[in-house]
Amino acid sequence: MAVTSHPSIKSRDGVSTLACRWPLLGQRRPLVGYVCAIVALDLAAIVLFAASTEFTWRDVLTFGALMGCGAVCIEATRRLGVPAGVSRDLLSAWWLPVALLLPPVYALFAPIVLQILLQVRVRATVLYRRVFSSAAIGLAGCTASVVFHRFVEDPRVLSQDGGLPIIYAVVASVLFCLLNIGLIAIAAHTADPDIAWREVLWDRESVLLDIVELCLGVMVSICCSLNLGLLVLTLPPVVLLQRSLLHAQLQAAARTDAKTGLLNAAAWQREADTEIVRARRTGDTLALLIIDIDHFKRVNDAHGHLVGDQVLVGLAATLRSQLRDYDVVGRFGGEEFVVLLPGADMEEACQVAERLRVHISHMAVPAGGTLIRVTISVGVALMSIHGDDLIDLLAAADLALYRAKELGRDQVCVPVAQQPPPFPETTPPPRSLPKDPNL
Repeated sequence: MAVTSHPSIKSRDGVSTLACRWPLLGQRRPLVGYVCAIVALDLAAIVLFAASTEFTWRDVLTFGALMGCGAVCIEATRRLGVPAGVSRDLLSAWWLPVALLLPPVYALFAPIVLQILLQVRVRATVLYRRVFSSAAIGLAGCTASVVFHRFVEDPRVLSQDGGLPIIYAVVASVLFCLLNIGLIAIAAHTADPDIAWREVLWDRESVLLDIVELCLGVMVSICCSLNLGLLVLTLPPVVLLQRSLLHAQLQAAARTDAKTGLLNAAAWQREADTEIVRARRTGDTLALLIIDIDHFKRVNDAHGHLVGDQVLVGLAATLRSQLRDYDVVGRFGGEEFVVLLPGADMEEACQVAERLRVHISHMAVPAGGTLIRVTISVGVALMSIHGDDLIDLLAAADLALYRAKELGRDQVCVPVAQQPPPFPETTPPPRSLPKDPNL
């Protein structure tokens, strides 16, 4: 599940003290109700299926072996390191075989075991998030297990000839992915109703990763149904893929700002330098915007830094939604953001800046029963007119931003053009008279 920044836990109906001790109480009431309902449903399912399941040593041994493989993957993750906000892993390679090969109750227990290991061995996070993740994964795995065992009575037929059991396994795995992502997406949208559904569901990278997890889970299930000892052969490839995935996530995290998800200052500068070199080579236009939130310190002082962080997150989301995919957007530090607009002339750059100003002025962030609204000031600079390299463009846009603040903020300004000094008026020399030929 994607890790999000903590919402404000300021006083709300007298629960501020409890919210400090129990962060779930500081969330929106619909989210609190949803999380409690999912956890209660998971506990009820555990009691129901545990009472109707006959536990055998064979099943317990298989469950222990799969959880042991998951523990090895978690230990490999711990040794490599995990930055805050990175949550994608390949633990479904072990959850899916539990759902396909064992009775449904084991699918409910599996995420509890591995989430405890993640909390203890990798990174301690807010407890209710671990609990909710365990419940969501458990319910999705239990549903997939019930569906699969409804059509395949003996899971060992996965290793025999005939493709029908494998098709059922794939269908059950797809169901597991859909339910798991759906439950978590509902929680994310309930926590922040302003966020678009497409942002909490799939993107191209997530779909590819889900397909990889599905394939791994089915293949591990087939190997495990053949012989439990084959897990020794499936473990190294999964660990290697897990480390490769985590390495890519670490690289992405090193380029992005932790609060807003935009490029950090260093990564933005590298991207901007590349675009400027390209613009010089091709002769294209290029514009730069510096955006500053007006009186941002007042927001932090009046409502707290957590609300200030929500303002930054909301502004970043507005920037992403209003700009093109190839525009280079970053957080420059504090409440300052920078945008590079390849191919934009001065008129287009000012239109984009004005559109951003209007949209952000309409943005509202809830805080303690009130709505926080902010405005921005924007400085605009154009390549070849205000500078030929990044330093010159930043200096020119910064001067324009300073001018916008001097003029009252909440506006877009460009650098004042320096007019060339007028030529001094001089009296033209008198015409020379033609020479007298008689002289």
